[in-house]
Amino acid sequence: MRIGELSRRTGVPPRMLRYYEEQDLLHPDRSANGYRRYGEDTLHRVQQIRGLLDSGLTTEIIRRILPFLDGILVHPDCVTPEVTAMLNGEAERLTQRIDCLSRNRDAILAYLTAISGRRPE
Repeated sequence: MRIGELSRRTGVPPRMLRYYEEQDLLHPDRSANGYRRYGEDTLHRVQQIRGLLDSGLTTEIIRRILPFLDGILVHPDCVTPEVTAMLNGEAERLTQRIDCLSRNRDAILAYLTAISGRRPE
């Protein structure tokens, strides 16, 4: 599929898809006329990248961990201490963010309960 179709199917603008390519996150083939050609598997990859970006990871971190997220088992000796430390730090940061979001959600729900006399659905 070409970039326009990938954009329509994922909801990610073509400009952002080109950025993912610049950041070495996507690797489209090129047709004879130079157009980018994406396989069906790219749909999942773009959704995966969006989810990781939405969770707060940087493109640098995503680039380093994407190879490990394809379901291919990598021997633990292949993951460097630097990558392990980086991933542990990101996991801790995400845990803190989740805790903060949970507290905010709970406060909003408590407020809504207080003003309406019932818990919102």
